[in-house]
Amino acid sequence: MSSAASVGGDGSLRLFCALTLSGETLDGLVAWQATLPDGGYRAVPRENLHVTLAFLGTRPATEVDAIAGELAAAAAAAGPIELRESRYRETRSVGMLVFDDRGGAAGDLARDLHGRLQRLGVYEPEARAWLPHLTVVRFRERPRLAPPLPGLGDVAPSGAAVYMSRLRPTGAQYVVVRALPF
Repeated sequence: MSSAASVGGDGSLRLFCALTLSGETLDGLVAWQATLPDGGYRAVPRENLHVTLAFLGTRPATEVDAIAGELAAAAAAAGPIELRESRYRETRSVGMLVFDDRGGAAGDLARDLHGRLQRLGVYEPEARAWLPHLTVVRFRERPRLAPPLPGLGDVAPSGAAVYMSRLRPTGAQYVVVRALPF
């Protein structure tokens, strides 16, 4: 674990597992975010852009190695992942790009990871099905944007990672505690 991931206190971390994106994909997303009209929202910073596989919540730091091991095993078992942007969607507090999972490999990876993490005792699966998406803006009041899609084409994740989330007054800060390149 990097020193940037240390928290002190009770030794717990707010963790999630996610797919990481290539520099080219991130560049395209940031350029697209810059075209969005001004409004009562803030763009998710480049370093925070990812596709979440599983949110684990607050976990003891001592579990990171086991979690990373299960993520590595699930990623190794997965086929090639190909995502294609399909729509923009807003919820109560975020705007996101939703992806089609071409071939189903990302969904297979997510389901495999969920099962592994549940057996490890660190994850409780959500009631709703996993949705491949990327949060691109955050807001307090829904801006009701209807932007054109960024035109990323096929997106192949560059890897997967276990992240730590630190909540700050200016928004969450994400720190990679274990990176797993594909």
